[in-house]
Amino acid sequence: MNISDSQKAVDTWIKEHGVRYFNELTNMAQLTEEVGEVARIIARRYGEQSEKESDKNKDLGEELADVVFVVLCLANQTGIDLQQAFDKKLDFKTKRDHDRHHDNKKLK
Repeated sequence: MNISDSQKAVDTWIKEHGVRYFNELTNMAQLTEEVGEVARIIARRYGEQSEKESDKNKDLGEELADVVFVVLCLANQTGIDLQQAFDKKLDFKTKRDHDRHHDNKKLK
């Protein structure tokens, strides 16, 4: 599924199951919360913090999907074509960073 299809699927889900979108500020707070959950897993599973027993069953993919869902909600409710914005950003980064990292000794 591409980003445009994902935006449509989220919009359909909201209309069929969610009554309406939360307002933008509420969704921004939700996004922050979801990113925090991703950070917690990353910090404990891949970083130096020890992972609590209760966190060991948390699914990173599921938490990342929560982040994507809220981002799609924000895009929908603010009229952003996220597919177009992403394609534009990827093109920009490709041109800007084409050779940028090849000589980075930190990456070798």
